Amino acid sequence: MTLIKSISGIRGTIGGRPGEALTPVDVVKFAAAYGTWAKRHGAKKIIIGRDARISGEMVSSLVSQTLIGLGINVVDLGLSTTPTVEIAVPLEKAGGGIILTASHNPIQWNALKLLNEQGEFISAADGAEILKIVLEENFDFAPVEKLGRYLQNNQYIKKHIELIKKNKWIDVQAIRKARFKIIVDAVNSTGGIAVPLLLKELGVKTIKKLYCEPTGKFPHNPEPLPENIKTICREVKKGKYNLGIVVDPDVDRLALIQEDGIPFGEEYTLVAVADYVLSRKKGNTVSNLSSTRALRDITEKAGGQYTASSVGEVNVVHVMKQTKAIIGGEGNGGVIFPDLHYGRDALMGIALFLTHLAKSKKKASELRQSYPDYFISKNKIELTPQIKVDDVLEGIRKNYSNEKISTEDGVKIDFELTKEWVHLRKSNTEPIIRIYAEAPTRKKANALAQQIISDIKKLT
Repeated sequence: MTLIKSISGIRGTIGGRPGEALTPVDVVKFAAAYGTWAKRHGAKKIIIGRDARISGEMVSSLVSQTLIGLGINVVDLGLSTTPTVEIAVPLEKAGGGIILTASHNPIQWNALKLLNEQGEFISAADGAEILKIVLEENFDFAPVEKLGRYLQNNQYIKKHIELIKKNKWIDVQAIRKARFKIIVDAVNSTGGIAVPLLLKELGVKTIKKLYCEPTGKFPHNPEPLPENIKTICREVKKGKYNLGIVVDPDVDRLALIQEDGIPFGEEYTLVAVADYVLSRKKGNTVSNLSSTRALRDITEKAGGQYTASSVGEVNVVHVMKQTKAIIGGEGNGGVIFPDLHYGRDALMGIALFLTHLAKSKKKASELRQSYPDYFISKNKIELTPQIKVDDVLEGIRKNYSNEKISTEDGVKIDFELTKEWVHLRKSNTEPIIRIYAEAPTRKKANALAQQIISDIKKLT
């Protein structure tokens, strides 16, 4: 059993004892703390929505009734997506939102993701305030005559898609003319509702649904990594599809499959979409410190400025606003396009990518070959109580003091001459140090990672 409380929300496995897993007691406490915080900031209405995982209906009921008990009105979008809830918050003039999803975590997990009145993830300071309210159980529930009201609205996925269709960057006519054949793996969650509907509205005539029944019974590990999406890769090649589309359970991550059955690469989802946007408008981009250098390369080639942020969507968004970036995101397939909203949005990512693919008149594999080749090696070292992480990171920083170094989020070392980098950071959720290394070849990336791991062992 696992329960993880953090400044961005609460997540854990369903069942077990309170305080040790995500039980109804813990859900109610955290929902009450968030609602209390929201009321202090003037909120009278909160938007909620959920992915299709089996525990979702139970968790949703607990959250909505707790908010009502605080005197807050609830608008429940039901089965929805993370970006759809984010869009609904400002459109409904709500004081915040809660998305009930454990994202790419397995079936036994669920979580409460917390939004502010702008439909963006809450800040670290706001998260700390909510955790304090949880700890102190400083709740003040409403008397019977001031209870909140409950309203269902299942139209927001359609509204979300309508906003995408109307966006000036999306060329529906070009997509329709391309006559794409597309197959979708939505891991039996809400992407099974949203993605086929989006494709139909964009004029895609041939759509095959793979695992698109929103039952919450994930047919494979729901994280859209190459090892988890082998079935759709085979189907794309066998069925001669132009593209395969894979989304995670809450539809904020986008992975693509080329017509030859080879993954386009989650890191390159953002690269390709940014390439299209930058071809139409000169501007700046942002991704996190652990994302591919390829985004920097294409941004600078287009005359823009690239900036790296700390890991985490809220950090990416913060830097995007600072630098007035026209597109950004994370290398896990998370596309943030502020012309629509400041949140990772696989649906907008799909529409932008299909527009790019249609206008380029290239196959997906040819488009991928047009970008710089980089490979990321992802590793980790388990921590023991004897290891002092700060001392380890400082030791690595000193060892490579002749290179370009960032200490904004752990330690990142840029080897500019060889176009390689390594990023070390302590995990916020596990007792490990994550070690990501990137280089122009897989062999060099693995070698760089092993070199750093060897250095760390010497320091400990």
